[in-house]
Amino acid sequence: MTENELKKLLEDMTLTEKTEQLVQLNGDFYGSSEELTGPAAAFHLTKEQTYRVGSILSEHGAAHLKEMQDKIMSAQPHHIPAMFMADVIHGYKTSFPVPIALGASFDPELVRKTAEISAKEAAAAGIHVTFSPMSDLSRDGRWGRCMESFGEDPLLNSKMSAAMVTGFQGDNCGEKGKVASCFKHFAAYGAVQSGRDYNVAELSERTLFEDYLPAYKAAVDAGAEMAMTAFNTLDRVPCTVSKKLLRGILRDKMGFDGVIISDYNAIGEAVIHSAADDSRDAAKKAINAGVDIDMMSECYVNNLEDLINSGEVSEKVLDEAVMRVLRLKNKLGLFEDPYKDASEDDEKRIIGCDEHMAFSRRSAAECAVMLKNNGIFPLRAKKALVIGKLCESGEILGFWSFFADKSKTVTLRDALTQVCADTEFEFIPSDTADEKVLAAAGNADAVLLVLGEDQTFTGEARSCTDVSLDDAQKKLFDDVISVNPNTAVLLFGGRPLAIPEIAEKAAGILEMWLPGTAGCLGIADIISGKVSPCGRLSMSFPYCTGQYPISYSAFSTGRPKDNSVKGYIPFLSNYMDAPNIPLYPFGYGLTYTSFEYSPVTLSTAELTMNGSITAGVTVTNTGDKQGCETVQLYIRDLKGSVVRPLRELKGFKKITLEAGGSADISFEITADMLRFYGIDMEFAAEKGDFVLYIGGDSSTENSAEFKLI
Repeated sequence: MTENELKKLLEDMTLTEKTEQLVQLNGDFYGSSEELTGPAAAFHLTKEQTYRVGSILSEHGAAHLKEMQDKIMSAQPHHIPAMFMADVIHGYKTSFPVPIALGASFDPELVRKTAEISAKEAAAAGIHVTFSPMSDLSRDGRWGRCMESFGEDPLLNSKMSAAMVTGFQGDNCGEKGKVASCFKHFAAYGAVQSGRDYNVAELSERTLFEDYLPAYKAAVDAGAEMAMTAFNTLDRVPCTVSKKLLRGILRDKMGFDGVIISDYNAIGEAVIHSAADDSRDAAKKAINAGVDIDMMSECYVNNLEDLINSGEVSEKVLDEAVMRVLRLKNKLGLFEDPYKDASEDDEKRIIGCDEHMAFSRRSAAECAVMLKNNGIFPLRAKKALVIGKLCESGEILGFWSFFADKSKTVTLRDALTQVCADTEFEFIPSDTADEKVLAAAGNADAVLLVLGEDQTFTGEARSCTDVSLDDAQKKLFDDVISVNPNTAVLLFGGRPLAIPEIAEKAAGILEMWLPGTAGCLGIADIISGKVSPCGRLSMSFPYCTGQYPISYSAFSTGRPKDNSVKGYIPFLSNYMDAPNIPLYPFGYGLTYTSFEYSPVTLSTAELTMNGSITAGVTVTNTGDKQGCETVQLYIRDLKGSVVRPLRELKGFKKITLEAGGSADISFEITADMLRFYGIDMEFAAEKGDFVLYIGGDSSTENSAEFKLI
């Protein structure tokens, strides 16, 4: 439809129809009964009314959604099609590694490709919109949803968010095999206090703008069609009713002109937050703040008409929201083809096909992070014992794998047996070790101890106060390592775990995350030596839970401790019972070879506001195997009008080198890369001295100094 045709449609719609376009109901409203019961009854809708809403949540399947669309268009006075939206986070039926693992790939193109495949499968199943990427920055592993974040760094988070939007939408979300992308949760949901889901967030304005907002802006700039509000409060106002946040920052400052949707019942929860008197007041505040679609609350459907008729909400505000919804439906092509790409034939042909399974395997291999290796990997043992209940678990896909085809999940047991043909494995799927188990461990050439968390331990509403292994797994490790020091630990999970004892004693540690449908095959490729590990940590691994929140880009404080000095030093900023630094830092990861960096060279030591500096290193593979290295650029601003981080990631490049090979790697540095929010909240670079670091992780000391003049 043309813009004029859309405007004419809007003009012809009744107030009731307009309101209904801004309502999203869950799939459980659409059962066989003609009368709504249970929680759905609270919405005070007839069955016919439920088929007139603008969008539906969490339903899928081509045949099913075609049937639903027919009923909706039949019930809707202007036959306006509905949008079907769902949480396709890291795969539809074919699951890929969870986002925290995708962040560890340091490969935006890999992330784009996983989203592209996910869109193809979801679109064939009739889905129009996915609630992804989650662009929330996360620096606290206690938060269960850190598994859905790309990690702790604003630049990495931004690049991955943009890549995922591009993968889902392509150049046009209306094209075949594409879906509209909805980034979330605006804003700063990853900063909830104590890592507790749905909690408040207390951030300075400067921290919000410098650290937490960039990834959302990257999603906007990549063309994301939708944005979702956050459950948390920010500046002590629920995000979903914050006019300053949604209209002031998201729309006016960031230039977002797409559809804003609340999270599940987030408008209604403004009442519980004590930020609204009742559902009517919540609806008024949300629509005026800029929320276009009310996901799963009765606030809009039962109150907007009265608010318009009473003059408390301008019909112009309502029309703007409805028009944004209609425009998105038009972009998706629903007025011409209300089914879009829904196709039973395509479902059979595309979903779970060999190509998609192969990419699930490859992506897991590129996301896995080798944390320690004393020579046990690649595995060359003739006989190996694999212990741990997770070795044959299928619950390794991730929290948001609701639609995944569980029958195709490859377990670690299946993968090791298939890939590592030169090793004879014995599997003991238990987290306890009796005398028989310990005897077997003592006699094995090598032991692979499978520990960590399955997909039920991380995700929404999966926050915890302790990110160390449970007591049973700790005891299992202690018992096994005591009888066989050639024991490596394979870690499943969706969050960084505190594992200092394992780091000290294990012969090797491989972080596998929650790897996806065929991900364990990729893990087995690494263990066998067919593939060299290349993942780098997207979140620091803490020494203990008490260090949270933690990030490499910390501040000095007025009484800094030299972290190279071990032990507690009174009257400095340090702990009595733990180090300040993480167990494994951001950007860290091992390969099956070794790399050497030359000293950093600069084309000039002075940078002008309109000029550039070229910083370079020569990277050499000093081992005897091909390997992949992620070359990372960090910069520290030594003095500023406000306190500056110890270092910030400003660039990264992945390279593959043959044994003995070298490559010259360079980065261009401009004044734009040095901008920050100064004492007057102006976003600008300040003249002065800087230190530039280039190395293999965030702790590198390979540096050079330059001056901005």
